[in-house]
Formats: sequence, structure tokens, C-alpha cells
Amino acid sequence: MTTKVLQSTERGQITLPKQWRDHFKTDNYLVEMHNDRLVIIPFQLGVASDEEVLFDADRDNDGKGVSPDEIIRALKKIRHGRN
Repeated sequence: MTTKVLQSTERGQITLPKQWRDHFKTDNYLVEMHNDRLVIIPFQLGVASDEEVLFDADRDNDGKGVSPDEIIRALKKIRHGRN
């Protein structure tokens, strides 16, 4: 196992070492929190068959988040087959 100490930026971002990114050949990572640990799992979007991205702030909203109420309204529309 390779271990590195990474420092987050002022905005809370970290940069994965290039060697690691190149090894996994993906720009997509699943991040899970388990008690006092973060687990970063590289994956290919096409392979993640049980996951579906419903909203991507960069793609769908110029990088701006949305309120929980807006998400609930959108999910209700999807459930009822409306756009």
C-alpha cells in the first residue's frame, strides 16, 4: 500500500498524485465516509450500472448547487413522468 499525506486547499479540495490518477485511468471517484476514514474508490462511469447521476451541478446548473426543495420537486417530476 502506498501512503501519502495530502493537504487540502482553502476550499477543502485535495489533489490525488498524478501517478495514482494515471494508474486508474479515470477521472471519476466514489468517496465514502466510514466513521473516521474517507475511502476513495476509482470507477468508470459506464461500469457503475447501479448508480445513476440525476444532477451534476457543473453540467446542469453552471456549478451552482440547488436547494433540497428543488431536488425533491425534480424527483417528484421524474417519478410522475413529467419534465
